Amino acid sequence: MKSVLSVQGLNKRFGAVVAADALTLDIPAGQKVSLIGANGAGKTTFVNMVTGYLKPDTGSIALDGLDIGGRSPRKVAQLGISRSFQIPQLFVELTAAENLTVAVSGAGAKPLSFRSPAQAPEIHDKAVELLGRFGLADLAERPISELAGGVRKLVDIAMALVRRPKLLLLDEPTSGVSAEEKFATMDRVIHAVSPDAATIVFVEHDMDIVSRYADRVIAFYQGRILADGEPSHVLNDKEVRLYVTGGAK
Repeated sequence: MKSVLSVQGLNKRFGAVVAADALTLDIPAGQKVSLIGANGAGKTTFVNMVTGYLKPDTGSIALDGLDIGGRSPRKVAQLGISRSFQIPQLFVELTAAENLTVAVSGAGAKPLSFRSPAQAPEIHDKAVELLGRFGLADLAERPISELAGGVRKLVDIAMALVRRPKLLLLDEPTSGVSAEEKFATMDRVIHAVSPDAATIVFVEHDMDIVSRYADRVIAFYQGRILADGEPSHVLNDKEVRLYVTGGAK
């Protein structure tokens, strides 16, 4: 199966701290991959290198065979990798629809301009359509400041879908969401992404979410890959249980 993302020998250090230690992996199209590991294990460093926010010390990153290792976050996004953030990156004084219209406008071939308003009807319609895929159409005109944390997460992920990415990276999509709502939230995410058939990589600490939604799990420890495979195999690995999940299944 063709790899959307191919990473070879990625290394990254911050002084004496090894954040990435010869990371090598391939992610096929259409796969749902969960990255797990304790805080500081290297998950976010990996995501930041793939999306251009950090430059690896050595190694290569390829998207559909194209080397993207030295490109800016904006260029990486244009080529087909989008991400959401653990803390949603939203304009809290704007409505949900207005946040999406800014994202839709910014994703166009031309740069944003005061002479091409973001509130053009077709752009607003696209924003509302995206919100509708997440079940949020009725909240389109509500300011972000009035929305719950879980809803903000969904708006942030909707913004990441604007470019119809080849690869979607989600940083803890259910963090801050109540235990009662976590499965419903992830169901909405998977349902909303499925029309674009995007390959999904999500960082997650909740093993219930990991075991239910991931096709594949990659466990990180001290900047290296500790285990990689099907969820049942990885989550029952002795080292993963010792260093990552603390014995949790």
